[in-house]
Amino acid sequence: MESRNPAFRGNAFGRGSGAYGAPPPPPRPYDMYGAERGAPYQAPPAPPATRPMTMDDVVVRGFLTLLTLVATAAVAWVAVPTRLALPVLAVAVIAEIGIWAFIAFGRKANAPLVIAFAAVYGVVVGLVSHAYNDVYNGVVMQAVIGTALAFGATLAAYSLRIVRVTPKFARFVIAAALGLIGLMLVNLVVQVFGSDSGIGIRDAGNPLAYVFSVAAILVGCFFLLLDFDSIERGVQGGAPEKFAWYCAFGLVLSLVWIYLEMLRLLSYFYGGRD
Repeated sequence: MESRNPAFRGNAFGRGSGAYGAPPPPPRPYDMYGAERGAPYQAPPAPPATRPMTMDDVVVRGFLTLLTLVATAAVAWVAVPTRLALPVLAVAVIAEIGIWAFIAFGRKANAPLVIAFAAVYGVVVGLVSHAYNDVYNGVVMQAVIGTALAFGATLAAYSLRIVRVTPKFARFVIAAALGLIGLMLVNLVVQVFGSDSGIGIRDAGNPLAYVFSVAAILVGCFFLLLDFDSIERGVQGGAPEKFAWYCAFGLVLSLVWIYLEMLRLLSYFYGGRD
């Protein structure tokens, strides 16, 4: 059973001939031991059992991952002084990208890796949130509430099958995300070598910035739909228990994407420029 989320494709988690790498059924005793000739049956050695993933596994691991992120974000908010915020943020971003790449491209997700990623990502989120809240007091709580509402609405839309996740839909989401990232890179280059406002997609005084942030939030919600589909198909297809850590990893990525874009969008309504 192939997941529609491209992050979960490939030979991840030892997929073999069966769904999600489930071992093939053992040969029948009479095929191995010649029971038709009256030979006594001897039980073959039991293959190593891998417990299939359940929805509870995903919920528990997702909660632990998110809790780790929130805890390290709170520590970074309180403990990192303003003068050290930028160098600590730079180190955390480099570490975050390294762990993310190892998990995403190496197709390896386990408790230490995912928890380490969440801890480092939490430092980034905490420092960015503190910087925003210093300028726009109260925006962080509003962004948290907005992210929770977006998560609930997306889960309801998926559960009620208002939006169906199809291969065509997955391709659209990936293309939209790549387009957004490409625009961000172009905007960054223009800011460095040209106008301070870039191409306007991050300028609070430009209506294009509002449209861009709303589009980015929607793409984050679409990624949540892909995550929900991967989780459901993994449970139904008998994915191994460790696949739940990969699901938790994907959920946290999508939620933080939505939160950061929500933070950016709400800051525009405070009437200032960041």
